[in-house]
Amino acid sequence: MVTAAPQDQWRLLDVQDHDLKLAQLAHRGRVLPEHERAAELEQRLRVLGDQVVSARTKAGDLARDLARAEADVDQVRQRSRRNATRMESGQGSPKDLQALQHEIASLAQRQETLEDIQLEVMERVEAAQATVAEREAEVGRIEAELAEVTRSRDQALSAIEDESAEVGRARADAVAGIPGDLLALYEKVRERSGGIGAARLYGRRCLGCRIELTSADIGRIRQAASDTVLRCEECGRILVRTPDSGL
Repeated sequence: MVTAAPQDQWRLLDVQDHDLKLAQLAHRGRVLPEHERAAELEQRLRVLGDQVVSARTKAGDLARDLARAEADVDQVRQRSRRNATRMESGQGSPKDLQALQHEIASLAQRQETLEDIQLEVMERVEAAQATVAEREAEVGRIEAELAEVTRSRDQALSAIEDESAEVGRARADAVAGIPGDLLALYEKVRERSGGIGAARLYGRRCLGCRIELTSADIGRIRQAASDTVLRCEECGRILVRTPDSGL
């Protein structure tokens, strides 16, 4: 059976308070809203990254289609200019000139068709480039928001770390001088009992499990020596008697 002076047992309550505070700070750090928002933004950036690549690829393909369409129109225009020059010169037989005139008319129709195609592809290129610009702008906005969220999260975590360090130093001061066997028992019980290894006895109630002790338990506690380290019959935690326990 572990025994310890009442003052050492009381100090366990201070240690317990510090441990609860440290656990609360750790939990606060884990559940910062910035964690979830940052994850959402990072996921959105991954999706947008794929969309930007797709949009750029499409815009590049359309740009090549436009270059081909422009080349086709230019080729027809050059052919039309050569034929027009030949017609103006009047060289050739009437039959040749008639065929040349027919070809010029056909080329004019062909040029009109190709220019329509060129205009359609140009509009599609502009739309694709606008999509790329829109996606890239959205990436920029999200990256800016992610940077702000990350900054806010890091500041919050830094503040929590500073507070945890301060609580840790206070805990070390509270632990100093507590007998090793009592501290070892506390740590063992705390690990098994959801982070609470020692609880105050107050008003016939264990403040660890909040269950009121029976009359038999109260009688046993009253008969125990002051240096006896008691355990709650219900939750197994170290039950610390203090001057305000009401016994």
